[in-house]
Amino acid sequence: MSFIGSLVIILLSTTLAGHVTARVGVPAVLGQLLIGIIIGPGVLNFIHSTELIEQFAEIGVILLMFMAGIESDMKQLRKYFRPALLVALSGVLLPVILMGTASLLFGYHLQESLFIGVVFSATSVSISVAVMREFKALNGKEGTTVLGAAVADDILGVLLLSLMIALVGNSGTANHGSSNNILVQLVFQGIFFAGVFLLVRWIAPSIMNLSSKLLIPTSRTISAVIICLSMAYLAEFVGLSGAIGAFFAGIAVGQTPTKEIVSTNIEPISNAIFVPVFFVSIGLSVSFNNFLTSLPFIVTMTILAVITKWFGGELGALLAGFDRNSGRVIGTGMIARGEMALITAQIGFNAHLLDKALYMDIIFVIVIATLLAPLLLRWSLKKLNQIN
Repeated sequence: MSFIGSLVIILLSTTLAGHVTARVGVPAVLGQLLIGIIIGPGVLNFIHSTELIEQFAEIGVILLMFMAGIESDMKQLRKYFRPALLVALSGVLLPVILMGTASLLFGYHLQESLFIGVVFSATSVSISVAVMREFKALNGKEGTTVLGAAVADDILGVLLLSLMIALVGNSGTANHGSSNNILVQLVFQGIFFAGVFLLVRWIAPSIMNLSSKLLIPTSRTISAVIICLSMAYLAEFVGLSGAIGAFFAGIAVGQTPTKEIVSTNIEPISNAIFVPVFFVSIGLSVSFNNFLTSLPFIVTMTILAVITKWFGGELGALLAGFDRNSGRVIGTGMIARGEMALITAQIGFNAHLLDKALYMDIIFVIVIATLLAPLLLRWSLKKLNQIN
């Protein structure tokens, strides 16, 4: 099927699914994920993941995180830096230790088990961002901590991934614009974060001020998109997630007077086309081949994938002084793995750290955990709102 035809089916089906989920009080992103499974190879086999769909999906997550950055309160982010770091550390250590140990008990080698732990140490808060925006909780202390933890989590995940690849001595990550030499990668990432400071302080305000003087109606929106995509590209170049680069780009643009104009112009496009494709693309990766054979492993690892991030994040929040209800929101906000875990698993597969069968089982666990994440987060947000 041509890409245009596939896009029509994706947009039509996600629109209908969004209507149905809204009627029953379920997050719209959950309907979009399920649509991906239904129309993909897992059920109806209408649509397969293609390079164009993956490119649209990548733009979707970049724009989603860019909008999250624009809406972020910098004072809040600075205020909750310490809790975010504690949440990230505990949320990384628990999956690596417990899921790695469980994999050993299922008979996998130490190398494979360690890498499985690394895969599930990753967090993708794109889905949590969508749910928190729905509840208008993104700028609260819980939402700010989850966003901050996601940044720290991403950096820790990259370091663990680099260490694994370096120990194996495989150059499977060469195509991701980063060196296998951990020291070199750290230097590049340090330069990137120094650039983020310059961007927020001087570069983005200067660019947006200049764009306001151009005789083009959409000049400010175009300039903001250029900043967004450039930061996403640079983040990927140094071995980070493009979503993290886009998030910082959003923060930079959000500090300028053009914030409202940019947000008003970009959000409809991203939500109408690119974001639905991103959520559907996760569902398209599901295949039911050998599902029954692998069911004990999938069920066990799914349970661990949920509880290690949930209780890891909640433990970090409690250590930082949050109460139990806020900690629950933060913990459930860290459950989703999404694109970060999928990318990490793909890198491991290309680097021969995972065989094909194990790779597919891990994809299944990632997708199921990601499907459960918005339901659990919505439940915890409702309980928090009832108390407040």
